[in-house]
Amino acid sequence: MQKNSKKAGILVSLHDDIEEIRLLAESTDYYIVKTFVQHRDHPDVTSYIGIGKRDEIKEYITTSEEEISVVIIDGTLKPSQWFVLENYWKVPVYDRLRLILMIFKDRADRKEARLQVRLAELQYERPFVRELIHRARSGEHPGLMAGGEYQVDDYYEMMKKQMKQIKEKLDHIRKQRHLRRRHRHHSGYFLVSLAGYTNAGKSSLLNVLTDEKIDVEDRLFSTLSTTTRKLDQSHIPILMTDTVGFIQRLPAWIIDAFHSTLEEIKDADVVILVVDASDPFSVFQRKVKTSMDELSDLGVTNPILVVLNKTDLISNEQVYAKEQFVNAFCAGKTFDIVSISVHQNRYLAELLKKLYSLLPQLYQIEIQLPNTAETQSFLSWVYGYSQLDDIVYSDKVSMIITTHQQIKDKIISKVISLKGNVIDMKQL
Repeated sequence: MQKNSKKAGILVSLHDDIEEIRLLAESTDYYIVKTFVQHRDHPDVTSYIGIGKRDEIKEYITTSEEEISVVIIDGTLKPSQWFVLENYWKVPVYDRLRLILMIFKDRADRKEARLQVRLAELQYERPFVRELIHRARSGEHPGLMAGGEYQVDDYYEMMKKQMKQIKEKLDHIRKQRHLRRRHRHHSGYFLVSLAGYTNAGKSSLLNVLTDEKIDVEDRLFSTLSTTTRKLDQSHIPILMTDTVGFIQRLPAWIIDAFHSTLEEIKDADVVILVVDASDPFSVFQRKVKTSMDELSDLGVTNPILVVLNKTDLISNEQVYAKEQFVNAFCAGKTFDIVSISVHQNRYLAELLKKLYSLLPQLYQIEIQLPNTAETQSFLSWVYGYSQLDDIVYSDKVSMIITTHQQIKDKIISKVISLKGNVIDMKQL
């Protein structure tokens, strides 16, 4: 979308680090024409910013040559603060969470994602609508969000009913997801989830490793719905799932709205945490911490493979410094680390090698079978579910197979039925 098709907005922040909120704004229908920064350790209780800065912004809104359509606050507003600012400036006021929800709504292209976003919207709006009810009953004009004092009470009741219905639908979807994951595990598949900060390159990595052509866009939250594909570069049966990106300062209720999706991360055998290594060091540190905190909050206990992506954009010294930070930050956790470039296909073989080493319950089986047509059919089946490490043909067929525990028992059963022998077996 071109700048001239967007509406002008003002950005207000309590600190100088505004790059992320600016990117969020650019991902919506607004562009920033002016930024106001008031350095404060804590927001003003009444109006988030002090009265002097509030007056300065009002003066700018009334005298600006461009029509100001929105004021964006880089923080979380209390309903009372929102009410004061919106009524003082006479333009819509969006805080950071509302901006994120607008982007979520625009990106939601599947039923589950739309339900999750709507639930998050309703949970976000509830305290604001309660504030409107309070103001209306106190004789004040209720503001701009709900459309008038006479509709506020009815809207609040509708919200409660709709939230209940959405939670029931999402719970049904969650149960279906659980059944699918259990079926995949019983079928012998390892489950690997791609997690990480938004726009770190998860979808691009999924495309490369699974030989898919899923659309990848250079924008925040391009993935809201999970996408699962079979790993193309291995005979070990691995299903890889791309998940919604993390972002800092998301409240628990937004994360909970996406619970059925994020369970794909919690229940994975291995989590690949993708981090953008090209970010400035302070931003990189913040994103690593945010991502690790999110994984901890989700209850992830299985191994984590930290993947530093976009290393082609920085020097070897910078890559090393960021690897050292991750090593120090993750001390004591079950994790491994590899630096890659998806764009240049660099070090992907090393990534896969480390991934295989983290997979649970891998077995190596040495077997011997008669050289028959039935054995050839068995080999075709093995290629689909296991990794064939070695094979030797003579009057018999000898092979070494690396496989999942669920498939191991099926292999042994088939070997016996084909009148073959298990020579050796060990857990890797």
